[in-house]
Amino acid sequence: MDIEAFFSSGDGWASPWVLDVGLVESLRFGPPAGHTELDVAIALTRLLHYDFVSHGTDGKGRHLDDDNVSIVIKAHRAVLERLALEPPVWPFRTFDGPRGFGTYWRDNGMRNSWQARRDCIEQILGPTRDALEELQELEYERRFTKGPSGSFKNLIFAAAGAKPQIVLRDAVNNDVEIVRHADTCLVFTDPLPPHGLTWRQTVAWWRKSHQPDADEKTAADALYRRLYRSLDSPPEQLVMRTYCARYAEERGFDLPALIPQVYLHYDPYSRRSGKQSGALYRQRMDFLLLAPDRSRIVIEVDGVQHYGIPNPPDEKGRVTHTAVPRLYAEMVAEDRRLRLAGYEIYRFGGWELTAPGGKQLLEDFFTELLARHEKPTL
Repeated sequence: MDIEAFFSSGDGWASPWVLDVGLVESLRFGPPAGHTELDVAIALTRLLHYDFVSHGTDGKGRHLDDDNVSIVIKAHRAVLERLALEPPVWPFRTFDGPRGFGTYWRDNGMRNSWQARRDCIEQILGPTRDALEELQELEYERRFTKGPSGSFKNLIFAAAGAKPQIVLRDAVNNDVEIVRHADTCLVFTDPLPPHGLTWRQTVAWWRKSHQPDADEKTAADALYRRLYRSLDSPPEQLVMRTYCARYAEERGFDLPALIPQVYLHYDPYSRRSGKQSGALYRQRMDFLLLAPDRSRIVIEVDGVQHYGIPNPPDEKGRVTHTAVPRLYAEMVAEDRRLRLAGYEIYRFGGWELTAPGGKQLLEDFFTELLARHEKPTL
């Protein structure tokens, strides 16, 4: 997307340009047809960089004025936030006037140096440009990888108690709504950051949504306890404790968050009703990691219920199970579907995690897994 797209007229850099205010204001709610959020963010960044550098040096070629530059800054911020990028902090909002760039450079020792003014704009917009270039490179690389198709919309997880009932409220926008038992689960709807979802980002979402007055450590502790309550089997609890112990290590908050009990889809037809098609087997995943390389990693802990049905208790009250090939076939069929959709799946048997050495087995596994899915070096 070229910056000319933001203007309704103008022929070349030396001619008058008229900002399409309606278009720019609409960018606060989404990109125009035919363009992505990334396209728009890059173009707005270039426009702001060019105009502020021009104003701070020779004053020629500027496209914006004091009346509309703030409109562009607001649109720029909104687009970056949808991309889950940190917007730049502007110490000024206009070119001239008390809050303008001119006043700022005169008050901060840049009166006689064009280079100092260029450096000032670079300091403000450079990190944003670098982040967008990195995201652009990742988007390019995705064309040649077999990662998950589609984009992240929302995350419904950690149900503790009654199972939530979900409806598709708006089929055009793919908006879902929890119509019953919404209080038993958590819903993450913030934009997914470019490099997966870290524990620090998850804690920030929790603070904003549930504990706005808590510090990071207090909120992290509360969130961990809430997630842990959604687990009801000792093997799953061991997975959670073993992985989350890493959060206490140096840079542990920047590790991918381990999200338990994630709803993969919702089948509105109960199996008892006889109306379901049989196409949907697994409604939720035991654990999900959204890794820095954009992988979606599923971790499943299989108890005997995954492949057998209980027999009547014997005379001592002990319950045994009978293996059912159909249950195993349904499980592996769903695995195939997820793998073809780009997910990476790892399975643990509940027995191996409760046996001696289960904790060490998990520690070694997570060490290798995280090393494999580190943030790519550009």
